[in-house]
Amino acid sequence: MAILEMKVPSPGESISEVEIAQWLVADGDYVEKDQAIAEVDSDKATLELPAEQSGVITLKAQEGDTVKVGQVVCLIDTGAAKPAGSAPAKEVASPPVAAPLPKKEEAVVPNPNPVASYAAGTPSPAAAKLMDENNVKSTQIKATGKDGRITKNDVMNALSAGFDGNASTGWGGTRDTRREKMSMLRRKIAERLVAVKNETAMLTTFNEIDMKPVMELRAKYKDAFAKHHEVNLGFMSFFTKAVTEALKLYPAVNGQIDGNEMIFHDYADVGIAVSSPKGLMVPVVRNAEQMSLADIEREIKRLAIKARDGKITPEDMAGGTFTITNGGVFGSMLSTPIINPPQSAILGMHNIVERPVAVNGQVEIRPIMYVALSYDHRIIDGKESVGFLVKVKEMLEKPEKMLFGAKDPAEILLGL
Repeated sequence: MAILEMKVPSPGESISEVEIAQWLVADGDYVEKDQAIAEVDSDKATLELPAEQSGVITLKAQEGDTVKVGQVVCLIDTGAAKPAGSAPAKEVASPPVAAPLPKKEEAVVPNPNPVASYAAGTPSPAAAKLMDENNVKSTQIKATGKDGRITKNDVMNALSAGFDGNASTGWGGTRDTRREKMSMLRRKIAERLVAVKNETAMLTTFNEIDMKPVMELRAKYKDAFAKHHEVNLGFMSFFTKAVTEALKLYPAVNGQIDGNEMIFHDYADVGIAVSSPKGLMVPVVRNAEQMSLADIEREIKRLAIKARDGKITPEDMAGGTFTITNGGVFGSMLSTPIINPPQSAILGMHNIVERPVAVNGQVEIRPIMYVALSYDHRIIDGKESVGFLVKVKEMLEKPEKMLFGAKDPAEILLGL
């Protein structure tokens, strides 16, 4: 008998412990090499733990346990024979979960035949757990698994896309309550948000942007852009480009405080807040100041897909110098975003609404977006914060300025 001890690998620098979020296999299951056997939460991201070898697994930690990096969490008997007639590793599963899902206090009776076929619409164990946590019904999920089975990715895709607000959410008319342990990631986010409010002199300044020029430019070139660059042209790339140009003029907005010193960055690593089934993630677009609109769109798409699929890593979210968050995709009109430490500022985008505005002495209906810049007043003065936001506004209302930096094209022509 050859026993392999599987230890928790280091998810990244400065991370010393993780939490077992969920086991994707049951004790005694046969697992294949590289099969995902568990999800672990660090204080920065949720990561999958793959099996290092094929064999029968013995679990040495429970879901919810906090374990040290390097600690043994399971054993794999690599000498065990694969059960005859067993399904492929990705289809082998723990017992099917009937609807409605059992309460946490009730015991689930193991299925004596782990390779039996499943009825269409039955979730896998990992999918069932995610559905339970988010109060999602099987009728709300589009199944893509074998024989119409609901996979974990099906649930994550549905959560990312959102649900019809008229759909039944299961209000039962009872006064029951339930408790769920906060994940390590959620606890860390809570600690950081409280620390920001307590440890920074955070203020927010607002402005409004007439989105008509950008929308007309996008409508005119979006098809050609998508055909040439094989990626769609969205608003986020315009905002990211405008931000990087404004950061050149106002470096304090791109800086941070370290003790009694201020750190100024000669580059712009822009964090883009994206929604994922695990919560809000902020992957970083590195050296965004050197990227074209197409480069920015490609990188945002790549990072957003990783976040949606639960494959984002701590390295993807480390080291940002400035953050952009878009509450407008959820219908937000106005908000005061919270700074993402140790950064000193964050830009909040909101929904685009047609509003009456004065243009050359006439009232016109224009697509207007309210924007908000939250900043740390210890390093950024009011003049700089307002000037930064005005510059972003100017470049979005005159997109041609992005081709020439912060200057007007006529100024370039005249050598001014």
